Amino acid sequence: MTDFLPRPFVSDAEIIHLGEGLLACSLTREEWTHEAHLAACLYLLTERQDVDIDAEIAGIISRFNESLGGVNDDAGGYHDTITRVYVAGVRLFLRTHASGGLAGRVNALLESRIGRRDWPLDFYSRELLFSARARRGFVPPDRAPLPEPC
Repeated sequence: MTDFLPRPFVSDAEIIHLGEGLLACSLTREEWTHEAHLAACLYLLTERQDVDIDAEIAGIISRFNESLGGVNDDAGGYHDTITRVYVAGVRLFLRTHASGGLAGRVNALLESRIGRRDWPLDFYSRELLFSARARRGFVPPDRAPLPEPC
């Protein structure tokens, strides 16, 4: 996978905008980057306890994708396994980064191994991770066990 340097956030307001914008389906396609996915996830997990991430994340992201004209099917849109692996990764990250500003924690997450675009490939073969089955629902890893608390 090509290495990408993470784009850091300057303010907590940027993180709030992404988290609330995801919920309200008000973000632009250009705003919905890898960094934005992780920022919104950290925001929802730490600041929006009224949102049950495990029960609602598939609907939240699918609805957002559709608001941009996207389709959630076997070839594109919402990807359940990747989403759930990153949700678990952000929870794992928060075990050691429970306090501090949103931007600081998100930037630290993006600089960590968990924040990398290819982190799920530590646990999954490319074939399984990018399969229609993994997109439609969570599948267990085939290369290495996911770290707790996955």
